[in-house]
Formats: sequence, structure tokens, C-alpha cells
Amino acid sequence: MEETTRIFGIRTVIEAIESGKDIEKVFIQKGLSGHLFQELNRHLKQANINVSYVPVEKLNKLSKGNHQGVVANISPISFISLEKLVEDSQKSDRTPLFILLDGLTDVRNFGAIIRTAECCGVTGIIIQEKGSAPINADTVKTSAGAVFNIPICKVNHIKDAVFHLQTYNVKLVAATEKTDDVIYDLDLKQPIAIIMGDEAKGVSNSILKSVDYRAKLPMLGTIASLNVSVACGAFLYEAVRQRL
Repeated sequence: MEETTRIFGIRTVIEAIESGKDIEKVFIQKGLSGHLFQELNRHLKQANINVSYVPVEKLNKLSKGNHQGVVANISPISFISLEKLVEDSQKSDRTPLFILLDGLTDVRNFGAIIRTAECCGVTGIIIQEKGSAPINADTVKTSAGAVFNIPICKVNHIKDAVFHLQTYNVKLVAATEKTDDVIYDLDLKQPIAIIMGDEAKGVSNSILKSVDYRAKLPMLGTIASLNVSVACGAFLYEAVRQRL
């Protein structure tokens, strides 16, 4: 099974960025300075790469080599652009079915969603550049390898994807308890993108204002909510049921 590749050294990380590698995150030693560091910092900002400034002890644990104050995780997959993802969906015989993840940070939930999405024939998964769960060894393992079989796209902000999909007449459905409508009452046979939020806050209010539909699952027990990966599975299989 492929896992996240870890590289270290300022020049090595710069070369990885310049070669177009999909870098998940860069860890930089606090207080690092110098000409080469400034060059690295410029590349990081231009590529909009997630950065954490950490004590040297953290870097020593991440790498046993001469890390020079910089360690980076490279994703085990290559991401697809939003434009190509949507264009490819227009050429397919299948009605588009997308998943957008708004602020989901748990890698195991992410992996479980990827696995279910692949089983349901989802067109692609869209996540946000920053603040989203990374695709690392835990994600790969939980997805049972499905991460290698489904297109995944990163955008600057989920709202960018919402507006772009709407221009292609894809209807956006937010999974939220802030509605009286249940998922079973919606027409999911049309081109659909389902938006799932994080465990604590759900789909953000700014996104809720932009969607076409809000929907929830009926809750008959005393617990107020489902695990996000389970809820996503229920939404997806209702779409599959309607489309069969």
C-alpha cells in the first residue's frame, strides 16, 4: 500500500514544489531564517501550501536525517483540477454525483467517505486546500485503497466549487439539521453535489446560504446526530436507490 512520502531539507522541498508535486503540508522550524528560507517561503505562498511552524523537537521526530529545519509530506495521490473534474463529468454517460467536504478534518472519517463514495460511483470528491483532512497513510488505509480509484480535487474555498458547479446546472444539497426537509423527498436523479460538514459545526452558514437544497436524515432515537461518514453513506445510497 502506498503511504505519504516524507521529504526534508530546504532545497529538496523547493525542488518538489517546482516539479509540481502535490504537497500536503510543510513543517518549518520556528525562527528559521536566511536567503534559502525566504526563497522557500515565496514558493510556499505562491503554491498556497499548508504550513505549520513547529519546535525543532517535532522535526527531529518526523525525520532522522539532516532536515535543515524543514520537513514536508507529499500526497500519495495526484489531485485533479476542478475544471477538469467537471468537464470530464459532462462527457460521461453517468449523471454527475459529487461530494464536497466542508471543513472535515478527521482522516478516518475522510477515508471512510472515500470508500463509500467509490462504491456508489461518485464522480469526484472536492475538498478545501487548507483546514481539510490530509490524504495520509491513515486515509489510504481507511479507504481500503479506494483513494486511488476516485478523482479528488482541491479548491481554495468550498464556495468556489459551489458556484462553479452551479454554472453547470449541478444542484447543491447541504446535509444539515437546520431544515425540515428530509433527503428522501429530494430528486437525486438530476446532477447533484452533496455537501457534508465537519463533526462539530456541520456545513458552514456561508455555504448554507448558497446551496439549492438543505436536507437531513430522520432521527428516531435519542442521540441527535450520526457520524459524518455514516450520514454521508446514507445520503449517497439514497441517490443510488433513486438512480437504479
